Amino acid sequence: MDKVNIAVIGSGSWATALTKILTMNEHHVRWCVRSEDAAAHIRNFHHNPKYLSTVEFNLMPENISANAAEIISGCDYVLLASPSAYLKSILETLPKGALEGKKIISAIKGIIQPENLLVSEYISQTFNIGVDNIANISGPCHAEEVAAEKLSYLTFSSPNKTFADEVAAIFKNRILNTAATTDLKGTEYASVLKNVYALVTGISVGLGYGDNFRAVLVTAGMAEMSTFLDAVCPSHRSILSPAYLGDTLVTAYSQHSRNRSFGLMIGRGYTVNAAILELNMVAEGYFATKALKTIAASYNLQLPILDAAYRILYEKYSSAIEFRVLAGEIG
Repeated sequence: MDKVNIAVIGSGSWATALTKILTMNEHHVRWCVRSEDAAAHIRNFHHNPKYLSTVEFNLMPENISANAAEIISGCDYVLLASPSAYLKSILETLPKGALEGKKIISAIKGIIQPENLLVSEYISQTFNIGVDNIANISGPCHAEEVAAEKLSYLTFSSPNKTFADEVAAIFKNRILNTAATTDLKGTEYASVLKNVYALVTGISVGLGYGDNFRAVLVTAGMAEMSTFLDAVCPSHRSILSPAYLGDTLVTAYSQHSRNRSFGLMIGRGYTVNAAILELNMVAEGYFATKALKTIAASYNLQLPILDAAYRILYEKYSSAIEFRVLAGEIG
């Protein structure tokens, strides 16, 4: 594949891992990080000071900045890899037309609030970019395993299959297998839903439930995901594919999962605010729960796991009581 000019927006662990993949593939990478202090550190010491700090980068100093407009200028592709809660504030700094003619790749696994829009919907509506020029990245793939160069898998989705194949080729290498699909909205929603199921799985661990219960819980979560997707964005899809089942499994079971870790703290009695402070990273599942609850209600969907998560996280219901009720509903 020809080398491309690509801007990476974001400096968390996922953005850092994807930047590693792109630099391994010798693409022309420009990296927008969160602060000028972080940019200076990467320029001087060639690693991200806060995330995956063992990964070394050999980017030109002028290609690392906290200025998004500066980084995006001159690039054909823009990879969005910030937490969903920060995306609007980053993009609002761009001059009008900064994304015109760009091909957008989203690695964000969250909902844009308060509009409750998928990233593809927000980008399309706000910047007048056709969805045929927008792709989404799905797992199963943990940033920590990319850093360790363990074999990983990504699925790239776009209504334009040619574009999905094109983006998949940009990332594919010896440690990363890639696949392409046209189910853009389905994979985006699946990436958001699986974070909620991982968070709820973490709560079950914190409460002392065992592997047997968690197997039933994740199975019920996949049925719930299927119900949601069939109602909100119906399509001929296999829920057993890696972008749906695989991504849910790795997020629900892995100790690398920040959403599982967040839920674990809730199950052990932490308040939401205390868990946020302790985690010191964004757990997309917490923010997504409220948005997904609103979307599900607009379709009159009955989703017991999502409902339990909402009551625990936003209405301060007892986790122990909610799980006793949930155990009967999903079994």
